[in-house]
Amino acid sequence: MNDDSLLEVYRFGLRTADFLVCRRCGVYVAAILTTSTGRFATINVNALDKRPVVPEAVSVSYDGESATERERRRERHWTPVADRG
Repeated sequence: MNDDSLLEVYRFGLRTADFLVCRRCGVYVAAILTTSTGRFATINVNALDKRPVVPEAVSVSYDGESATERERRRERHWTPVADRG
Protein backbone atom coordinates (compact mmCIF):
# COMPACT_ATOMS: atom_id res chain seq x y z
CA MET A 1 0.00 0.00 0.00
CA ASN A 2 1.53 3.26 -1.08
CA ASP A 3 -1.20 5.62 0.10
CA ASP A 4 -1.35 6.11 3.88
CA SER A 5 -4.71 7.86 3.52
CA LEU A 6 -6.22 4.45 2.71
CA LEU A 7 -5.37 3.17 6.20
CA GLU A 8 -8.08 3.32 8.85
CA VAL A 9 -6.93 3.01 12.47
CA TYR A 10 -9.34 0.95 14.55
CA ARG A 11 -9.36 -0.31 18.15
CA PHE A 12 -11.31 -3.44 19.04
CA GLY A 13 -12.81 -4.51 22.41
CA LEU A 14 -10.07 -3.97 25.03
CA ARG A 15 -8.54 -1.12 22.97
CA THR A 16 -4.97 -2.31 23.57
CA ALA A 17 -3.62 -1.89 20.02
CA ASP A 18 -4.15 0.14 16.86
CA PHE A 19 -5.31 -2.09 14.01
CA LEU A 20 -4.65 -0.80 10.50
CA VAL A 21 -7.42 -1.66 8.05
CA CYS A 22 -7.58 -0.80 4.35
CA ARG A 23 -10.39 1.72 3.74
CA ARG A 24 -10.77 0.49 0.16
CA CYS A 25 -11.10 -3.27 0.65
CA GLY A 26 -11.49 -3.75 4.43
CA VAL A 27 -8.48 -6.05 4.80
CA TYR A 28 -6.65 -6.08 8.15
CA VAL A 29 -3.09 -5.01 7.30
CA ALA A 30 -1.22 -4.75 10.62
CA ALA A 31 -1.49 -3.89 14.31
CA ILE A 32 0.69 -1.76 16.58
CA LEU A 33 0.85 -1.92 20.38
CA THR A 34 2.46 0.87 22.41
CA THR A 35 3.33 0.15 26.06
CA SER A 36 5.69 1.50 28.68
CA THR A 37 8.34 -0.96 27.41
CA GLY A 38 8.12 0.08 23.75
CA ARG A 39 6.23 -0.42 20.51
CA PHE A 40 5.40 -3.82 19.05
CA ALA A 41 3.75 -4.79 15.77
CA THR A 42 2.35 -7.67 13.79
CA ILE A 43 1.53 -7.80 10.09
CA ASN A 44 -0.98 -9.79 8.05
CA VAL A 45 1.37 -11.64 5.68
CA ASN A 46 -1.59 -12.37 3.39
CA ALA A 47 -1.68 -8.63 2.63
CA LEU A 48 1.86 -8.70 1.20
CA ASP A 49 2.61 -8.97 -2.51
CA LYS A 50 5.41 -11.47 -1.80
CA ARG A 51 4.20 -13.75 0.96
CA PRO A 52 6.72 -15.63 3.10
CA VAL A 53 6.16 -19.29 3.88
CA VAL A 54 4.62 -19.51 7.34
CA PRO A 55 3.23 -22.38 9.44
CA GLU A 56 -0.45 -23.26 9.16
CA ALA A 57 -2.64 -21.04 11.35
CA VAL A 58 -3.91 -22.48 14.61
CA SER A 59 -7.28 -21.44 16.03
CA VAL A 60 -6.90 -19.74 19.43
CA SER A 61 -9.31 -17.93 21.74
CA TYR A 62 -8.14 -15.13 24.00
CA ASP A 63 -11.56 -14.57 25.56
CA GLY A 64 -11.24 -13.82 29.24
CA GLU A 65 -7.86 -12.14 28.89
CA SER A 66 -7.53 -8.83 30.72
CA ALA A 67 -6.10 -5.80 28.92
CA THR A 68 -2.85 -6.17 30.89
CA GLU A 69 -2.57 -9.90 30.10
CA ARG A 70 -3.17 -9.14 26.42
CA GLU A 71 -0.51 -6.43 26.34
CA ARG A 72 2.08 -8.68 28.06
CA ARG A 73 1.37 -11.55 25.62
CA ARG A 74 1.75 -9.23 22.67
CA GLU A 75 5.01 -7.78 24.04
CA ARG A 76 6.39 -11.35 24.20
CA HIS A 77 5.24 -12.47 20.74
CA TRP A 78 4.95 -9.43 18.47
CA THR A 79 7.95 -7.85 16.73
CA PRO A 80 9.58 -4.80 18.38
CA VAL A 81 9.20 -1.69 16.22
CA ALA A 82 12.50 -0.09 15.19
CA ASP A 83 12.60 3.69 14.97
CA ARG A 84 13.44 5.10 11.54
CA GLY A 85 15.63 7.87 12.95
